Amino acid sequence: MAFQGFADPDARFFRLLAKNQKREWFQARKAEFEAGYHEPMQELLAEVAAAVDASFEHCELDAPKIFRIFRDVRFSKDKSPYKTHLGGLIPTRQQGKVTEVPMALYLHVGEPRSFAAAGHYMMSPEQLGKFRAAVADDTRGHELDKLLASLKKKGFSPDSHDHYQRVPKGYDPAHPRAEHLKRKGLTVGFPALPAGILASKKLSPWLVKHVKTAAPLVEWLVLATH
Repeated sequence: MAFQGFADPDARFFRLLAKNQKREWFQARKAEFEAGYHEPMQELLAEVAAAVDASFEHCELDAPKIFRIFRDVRFSKDKSPYKTHLGGLIPTRQQGKVTEVPMALYLHVGEPRSFAAAGHYMMSPEQLGKFRAAVADDTRGHELDKLLASLKKKGFSPDSHDHYQRVPKGYDPAHPRAEHLKRKGLTVGFPALPAGILASKKLSPWLVKHVKTAAPLVEWLVLATH
């Protein structure tokens, strides 16, 4: 079925879930979660993946993935059983953990805010070494600068889940791309989601447009780290 929108434009279900971290509360509303969020996320990711596939000429896209709503609490002091958002992504087809694979799209619906992004969230040590070599290279590093500059002009925001305080050993601390050499990953946040779009079928073409815009950066990351 074609994506028609999530249950409501403000993803209120997840605000309520944050206040009601009890199995009984969630189980009583599981059908609401499935029909209002999980199933629409499946439809949306499949629709976007099919529409953007041709824009990735130098890599293949893998099957979309939706993360479980259940938290892994084994090593956490916070034993809250449920996440307060639903996350889904369209990964590129690479070996390794899904969090260590460049992604054409990551969509986050719920708390603390809903947003979309693309890029390489978390790099393995081997990938990180290759990424740094590409960043430091005059030709490939200049390509990265141009890609990020173009995306910034279009409202995208470069980011990393984490970074080192200093430029890694073996690289010039005064390197013109020292900021990137310190990164442990590289993603770009899409422009802010338009008001009300979560509950609209317009979300699909909006995401397609921005995924295609970010595709050259995703391909740069694929080629640089694999």
